[in-house]
This record gives sequence, structure tokens and C-alpha cells, in this order.
Amino acid sequence: MTQMDKGTEHLISARKSLRVNFEKSKALGLSIEKAGPRFDEIIQRLPSLEAAIRPIRAQKDALGAVGGHINRAVVPATAVLKVFDAIHGLEKSLSDPQSDLPGYLGVLKRLEEALRFLGENCEMAIQWLADIVEYLEDHAVADGRFTSCMKEALTSLRELHGGEEKGRLDGGLLEVALDRLESEFRRLLVENTIPLPMSAPALPGEQACIAPSPLPVTVIQKLQAIIGRLIANNRLEKCISIYVEVRSSNVRASLQALNLDYLEISVSEFNDVQSIEGHIAQWGKHLEFAVKHLFEAEYKLCNDVFERIGLDVWMSCFAKIAAQAGILAFLQFGKTVAESKKDPIKLLKLLDIFASLNKLRLDFNRLFGGAACVEIQNLTRDLIKSVIEGASEIFWELLVQVELQRQMPPPPDGSVPKLIIFITDYCNKLLGDDYKSILTQVLIIERSWKHEKFQERLLINELLNIMRSVDINLETWSKAYEDVTLSYVFLMNNHWHLYKHLKGTKLGGLLGDSRLREHEQYKEYYSAFFLKESWGKLPALLSREGLILFSGGRATARDLVKKRLKAFNEAFDEMYKKQSNWVMLDKDLRDKTCQLIIQAIVPVYRSYMQNYGPLVEQEGSTKYVKYTAQSLEKMLSSLFHPKPVKHGSFKVRHPSGKFSNGISDQNQTSPTVK
Repeated sequence: MTQMDKGTEHLISARKSLRVNFEKSKALGLSIEKAGPRFDEIIQRLPSLEAAIRPIRAQKDALGAVGGHINRAVVPATAVLKVFDAIHGLEKSLSDPQSDLPGYLGVLKRLEEALRFLGENCEMAIQWLADIVEYLEDHAVADGRFTSCMKEALTSLRELHGGEEKGRLDGGLLEVALDRLESEFRRLLVENTIPLPMSAPALPGEQACIAPSPLPVTVIQKLQAIIGRLIANNRLEKCISIYVEVRSSNVRASLQALNLDYLEISVSEFNDVQSIEGHIAQWGKHLEFAVKHLFEAEYKLCNDVFERIGLDVWMSCFAKIAAQAGILAFLQFGKTVAESKKDPIKLLKLLDIFASLNKLRLDFNRLFGGAACVEIQNLTRDLIKSVIEGASEIFWELLVQVELQRQMPPPPDGSVPKLIIFITDYCNKLLGDDYKSILTQVLIIERSWKHEKFQERLLINELLNIMRSVDINLETWSKAYEDVTLSYVFLMNNHWHLYKHLKGTKLGGLLGDSRLREHEQYKEYYSAFFLKESWGKLPALLSREGLILFSGGRATARDLVKKRLKAFNEAFDEMYKKQSNWVMLDKDLRDKTCQLIIQAIVPVYRSYMQNYGPLVEQEGSTKYVKYTAQSLEKMLSSLFHPKPVKHGSFKVRHPSGKFSNGISDQNQTSPTVK
């Protein structure tokens, strides 16, 4: 082989070698390229691998001791995990409380017990796990990052176990279950709470019955069972709140049918007590109905539902229901009446209020006597105090007010002043069966507050003093008339009014028959004087003197008749015009007086005209023959009729200005009294 051939062969061999090495390098490069991510993964895993093998690097005795710590922690931790699994197993057993309340309560009780066990053992497990972490950290048996994560987890677990979220160890299952139970409590109340029908309220005087418990026994038993579980989980306040809300709303719904809008009237809205007199009468009936039926029922029901908890709880519950349902509004209305303007009429209304409260005194003491009802008690005491003080003040001021009216002018028409009409009727009412005992009781209490003894005849003597003052008023007023004849009419009117309207009454019996006969005699006495000083003077104007008809004397007689008829007509017209504005309220007195006047005038006039009328009638003139006997009788019969006008009311007035104005429009004519 030539030297060239050998060179070529070497080149070919080198080329092959290079190609082979190139392919190997290429393959190695690809392998290295593929191995890069694996190296990165290994690099990332190195810290955890290092932490995993750290115990191998730890000291032998440290590794030996860690086993005991782990074993002690595993037992409670395992128990906790098992109970936790059991709790969530109970979730499937929590049925709807509406369909199976006993079953629901049974599962709920097991859940509470499991949570109690979980809470007690969780603390032990946390303590043992904490010991392990502390040991691993102190002896460098585990990686620092591992122990750090363990410490954070233990911190969260401690906060969950020891704080307000302790109940959340079950994931909130108990809270949800209790919420459902509260909803069932509300449902049972709402579906079995029906407003009391108002179609047939208790009638006045009817024996009020005690309303039965408005919930079925089975429902009460269910409510009690629910309350027991809610109390065990510190939810009593929420339970009471639901009960009060539902039951107070029910009472309000029952009361709505009674139309109690008047309870919202304020002091400033009172025109006078008479404007709300009907409301005060309603108030007493409505309050009695509310107390004896509605609040009595709620009182009994609160006892039935919450009796196992204790007196304080159910009394507090009832107090809240009563307050929210409207008892305070009833009491406040009475307080508003007591604080309104002082008016004698208001005395009767205050006595009505006192009578209503006194009638319900035992019920109030029993229903609202507990410490929980202190607000109701205070408002009731304030109301009673205001009523007693207000009624006593008005009563003791009556005599003063009667005396003050002497300053007022008498009625210009000679009629009966409204004070007389009012005071006789008023005193009779105070002495009547409806008010005498109540007023006496009020005055006894008022005197006791002042540490004064109430004398038995104190009330009687005060009323007698008032009537004596009335007599003095009449005498004073009668002297105020410039026309003495009108003063006689005034005295006739008033003495007859007192006689007629006191006879057969309580006040009349108190005054006595002799006093009443005096009024009757005074009426007759002033009636005679009235007739004598007024109409009794007219017949004398129709004198027959000088009217003897003889031959040649007719012309003289005619002139005398003309003169006397003219004088009679003028006197009659003047007197009739003046007395047409005078009034006699009583029909009997008016008719009798008119008859006396007619008897005094008409027969004389008729006889005179029959004898001497032809002397002037022949002239065909009505200048002198102005009236017939019939027209005179008709005109006289129309005298003294009252004129219908508006009139005010008698209101007390204190010199200090403490009370409102005195008699308003006293001089107006009062309505006809028959």
C-alpha cells in the first residue's frame, strides 16, 4: 500500500471517529438539556429532604425521647378527631324541629354533649401538641419552618378554643341548630297566638271573668322544652325577646278593635273636660277589660311558659309585655286628664278615674306588684296622687268659687244663673250613690297625707256651706237690679228652682223640708209683690169714676174713656215691651204667673170694654180700642219664654289666677227647665 493510500485511510478513519464523537456529544447535550429541570426539582426538594433527614442527624437520646411525647399527644388528638367526626355525623340526624321536636331536641342534646367533650379534650390535645413542638424546637429535631407552621396552627387553635368562637369547633353546626330552634319557638307562638275577639266586650256591671290561658297545653309543653335547650346554650334573653315581641303584638292587636286613639290626646289638645267626657267613660271600661281579660291572660301564660325558670324571669317577661302592649298609655291618659285645666266638671271625671283604678286595685297589685313592674307602679302612683290632689283641690275651692261669683252681675233677663243650675245639680251628684263614697274616700286619703283626721260630717258641712253661700249670692244679685220688679222675677225664678229641683233629692234631704218650704214661700211672696208692683197697677187705669151716663153727659164720659184707654194702652205697651225680655225658665212657674196676670187684667178689661167700649167704637177708630180681651190674653200668655242662645260653662277661678276663668256668659239665658 502506498503511502498516499495509507494517508487517505487515516483521514477516513479520523472522519468516522469525529462523526461518532459528534453524535455522542449531541446526544449528551440533549441528555443534559433534559436533566436540567430534574436538577431544579431536586434542588427544590433538598430543603424538605434535609428537614426529613434532620432527625437522623439529631442526637440519639433526643430522638429516643421524642417518641414518648408523640405517643402522649396522639391519644387525645385521636379522640378529638373521632368526636369531631361524630359531631358531623349528627348533622344528618338533625331533622326539622317542626316535624319531630323531641327527636330534634334529643340530637341537639347529644351535639351539646359531644361539643362539651370536644372542648374539654381539645384543650388537652392542644397542650400535648404544644409540648411536642416545644421539644422539637428546643432539640433541633425538626426543621424550623416545620415547627413554625405547627406553632401558627396551635395559636389559631387556642384562639378558637378559648375565645368567643369556641362554639365554632363544630364548624358552626350548634349555632345553626339553635337558630332553627328559635325559629320553631317563634313559629309555635305566632301560629297559636290569636287576638282576643272584641265583638262582645264585658258590659258595665257584668261580672268580669278571668280569661283562660290562650295557648293549648301541648304547645306550652313544646315551648318549655325549647326554652330548656335555649337556656342551656345561654339564649334565654333572645327567647324572652321573641316571646315579648309576639305576645305584646297580640295584645295590641286585640286592643286596636276598641278604637283607643283617644289615649294619644295631649294636655294641649284638651279644650275642656266636657269635650273628652265620653272618652273618660270609655277609658274606665277599656282599662277594666284590658286588665281583667288581656293582661290577666298574659300574666297566667307567662307563669305557665316560664314557671320552671323562676319568678323573676316570668314576671320580667310579663312586665315587658304589659308595657309594650299599652298599659302605660292608659295610665298616661289619666295623668293627662288630671293635669288639664281645673274645672268643677273635672272633679266628677277625676272621681270616675279614681273609681276605675280603685275597682282594679287588687288586680293591679297582683299583676303589677313585682319589682319588674316598677315603671308601671310609679306611673300608677303618680296618677293616683294627681287624681286625689286634683279632686280635693277642686272640691275645697267650690265654696270660694261660689263666693267669687257675687262679683258678677245677675242675668239681665231675671232668669236663673247658670251657677245656681250647675251647683244644685253638681252637689246632688256629689251626694249621689255614684260619687259620695268615692269623694269621701278621696278626701280621707288627702287628709291622711296632710296628717289630718277626716271628720265624718266634713263633706256634708262643706256642701251646706256652699248652699248657704248660694242664698247670699241670690240676695246680693237681687239688689243689683235697678228695676225692683225685675228683682222680684229673679227671686221668684231662683227660689222656685231651688224648691223644685231640690225636693226629693239627696241635697234636698240634707237641707231639710223646712228649708225647702222657705224657698216655696219666698216664691209666693215675691210673686205677690211682682204682681202688685207691675201688672196689678193697670186695672186702676180703667177707673169707672165719673162715667155715669146721664142725659147730656155722654160726651164727657166718652172723653174720659178715651183718656183712660189711652193711659192703659201706653202702660200696657211699656210693661209688655219691658217684660217680653224677662225669662221664667220653669214652665209651671211661667204658666202660673201668666195666669195670675191674665186674671188681674183681662176680666177687668173685658168688663170695661163691654160697658164703655161702644162710646169710642162708634167712631170707627182703633186709636183707643187697641186690643181685644182675647188679644190681651194671648199676648200675656206669651210672656217670659226663654230665648234659645248659646251659653258657656261654669269654671272655677282662683284669685291667684291658678284656675281658669269664672262663669262665662252668665247673663245668657239658660235652656228651658221643665
